[in-house]
Amino acid sequence: MVAVTPNPIEGYDAWVDALARVFPEQTDFTRLRTACTAATQWYGAARRPSGELYLEHTLAVAALLAELRLDIPTLAAAVLHDVPELCKDTDLSREFGAEIAHLVTGTRRLDDLVRLGQARSHVDGAEGLRNLLLSFDDDLRVILIKLAEQTHDLRSAKRLAEHDRHQIATLTMEIYAPLANRLGMGRLKWEMEDLAFRYLEPAIYQRVAALLDEKRLDREQYLHKVMTVLRAHLSNLGIHATISGRPKHLYSIWRKMRRKNVDFEHIYDVRALRVLVENRDDCYSALGIVHDLWTPILGEFDDYIIRPKKNLYQSLHTAVIGPEGKSLEIQIRTQDMHHHAELGVAAHWRYKEGGQGNSDANYRIQWLRQFLERDATTPAEEFLEQFRPSFTHEQIYVFTPKGRVVELPRGATPLDFAYYIHTEIGHRCRGAKINGHIVPLNYALHNGEQIEILTAKQGAPSRDWLNLQNGYLHSHRAREKVRNWFKQNHAPAQPELSPVTHPPRMRIESTPSQQKSAPAIHIQVQGVDNLVTHLAQCCNPHPGDPILGHITHHGISIHRVDCINLQKIEISSQLLDAAWVSKAG
Repeated sequence: MVAVTPNPIEGYDAWVDALARVFPEQTDFTRLRTACTAATQWYGAARRPSGELYLEHTLAVAALLAELRLDIPTLAAAVLHDVPELCKDTDLSREFGAEIAHLVTGTRRLDDLVRLGQARSHVDGAEGLRNLLLSFDDDLRVILIKLAEQTHDLRSAKRLAEHDRHQIATLTMEIYAPLANRLGMGRLKWEMEDLAFRYLEPAIYQRVAALLDEKRLDREQYLHKVMTVLRAHLSNLGIHATISGRPKHLYSIWRKMRRKNVDFEHIYDVRALRVLVENRDDCYSALGIVHDLWTPILGEFDDYIIRPKKNLYQSLHTAVIGPEGKSLEIQIRTQDMHHHAELGVAAHWRYKEGGQGNSDANYRIQWLRQFLERDATTPAEEFLEQFRPSFTHEQIYVFTPKGRVVELPRGATPLDFAYYIHTEIGHRCRGAKINGHIVPLNYALHNGEQIEILTAKQGAPSRDWLNLQNGYLHSHRAREKVRNWFKQNHAPAQPELSPVTHPPRMRIESTPSQQKSAPAIHIQVQGVDNLVTHLAQCCNPHPGDPILGHITHHGISIHRVDCINLQKIEISSQLLDAAWVSKAG
């Protein structure tokens, strides 16, 4: 985007003056200044649900569109787009002409259609979306205003109640981010997706962000070295190129981790460069240099120049094994291709008088219309599913210690996770840590949690795991693996029982006596008291003795800290803090 300063909220006169300097080809800035003055009077001190002034919001939307290089009527309409909501009797056509009035009216009508689609079923919503896009095919500036408004709504949503924030994010994922993608507007698409992802799945968002931040300095230093090498080789061949690190989009990284079922380190574009060259031939020459310098990764090359994406995106994508044996993604494109990738349809208005765009823009509009009409023969639900990414709530997504994404059914436990990773890991599972803290094996996992499985060197599943009352296993796949173990080892598994609302405690309590009046003494392992434990016979610990837990194939064995057998244990991760806790009987 083109940076246009200063911020219009701090003074729209200075902002309009800055626009005039940045875009000297456009002369009619008087209408924009007049729209800002009128908006100041009409909006007054009225505030939106987020608490910000209407004037702040509309000027911010206009500033975003200015960075997209939209024309003056579009900017003026953006400043005025909330006027019909607050001043219903205002005649904008008389004040600012038919074109600006049409854009404002169209933006409000688009809002109404989207709300109508939300209120109905998904089928009606899909039909409404298709009809909405077809109805605006003659002037996509209306949709561009709405996309900019939705982006700013997401930026401001952190001030809203959780329910409202969630609603805005859901609508973004279902309609506006896919729409930005269809129109080739990568910059808005990435920002909307990342913000919506943060609101819809905060735990997963924070986990991916943490993975990305862990080695940020090392990654930046590495990319600097790679850019220096590549820049020198391109220069030696007379190729003028601009090389930069490519921005990292958290939602994109998470989708790739989930889709490819790999850990964070196997996402090739975590370390990524973008190479901008002067012409198409230079793109392929630069690609040849990249592949001469470093070994290409099989199956990770895409030529979107010869075969553009549906939204007309063009670029070369390749992944290589770079210096130090680290994977590296490199995108190569011309400056014009990059401009189209960032701005899409918006790239074609270029502040032209009347905002009618050029032949390339008209071509994109015709393409959109053909796409929609072609899809008119498909059922509405199918249209909606291919148009937007799905955010299902039937699954959860958790992480391995190395950052790999694992998809499990909602309600899954650490034991389900262990069996998903490997059958033997499941059989030998004796405990689990969530984000570094030990939890019971029947703990219900949540989105974004990191799970570490604690295993014994040798072990076997417990018959208790098949008892639905205990809540150890949620997935059919994991239960089948346990049943198969008992079949293969000729040990009949106990029959499954019907689930109950509150599963009984699975811990084995250790009590000093069976007297009714004495308080029950039980053992907590790292702060959790409903774990399978037993007292080691080698040291025979008694209440009050300092103790540690040792993971075995029978559960967690409780030893005195001075037990000689503990000194023979080589794997420190199998030793857990434990303590006696008294409880009224």
